[in-house]
Amino acid sequence: TDLEKAHAERDRMREQLLRIAADFDNFRKRSRKEIEEVRRRTIEDTLREVLPIVDNLERAADAMTGATEVSAVTEGVHMVLRGFEDIAGRLGLKRVPTVGHLFDPSCHDAMQQEETREHAPGTIMAEVVPGYYLGERLLRPAMVVVAKPPTGTGDQADSPTDGAGPAE
Repeated sequence: TDLEKAHAERDRMREQLLRIAADFDNFRKRSRKEIEEVRRRTIEDTLREVLPIVDNLERAADAMTGATEVSAVTEGVHMVLRGFEDIAGRLGLKRVPTVGHLFDPSCHDAMQQEETREHAPGTIMAEVVPGYYLGERLLRPAMVVVAKPPTGTGDQADSPTDGAGPAE
C-alpha cells in the first residue's frame, strides 16, 4: 500500500540522515585532530629553527666566563643576533619601524612622552622594546618614547634656558 511505501521511504531517509550526521561528526573530529597536528608540527619546526640561537647564546655565555677581550664576546653576540635575523626573515618576522617615524597606535605603545623642540610632535624618539609583525599581522607592538611639544607659551618658556632671560 501507499502508506507502507511512505513509512519505508521515511525509515530509509531517517537512516540516511543518521549516516550523514555520523559521517559529519567523524569529519569534524578528524579535522580537529588534523588542525592540532599541523599546529604541533608548526611549533616543532619553529623551535628547530630557534634552538641553534639558544645553543649559540649558551656558547657565548660560557665564553664570557673566561673572556679577557670584550670585543670577542661582543662580536659573538652580534653573530647570534644576525643568526636570529636570518631565521626571523625566513619565518616572515619583521620589526615594527620606530625611531624617526610617526607614532601609530595600531603598532606602537607609548611608554612615555618627552618634551622636545628637536622632533616634531608625535615622532618616535626612542624604542624601549622592539615590536614585530609576523607577515602582515602584528605579533607585538613596539614600546616607544614619543616627542611632544614643550609646555608653556610665555616668552620665558619658549626661550632657551641660558640664564640670560628676556630683554627688557
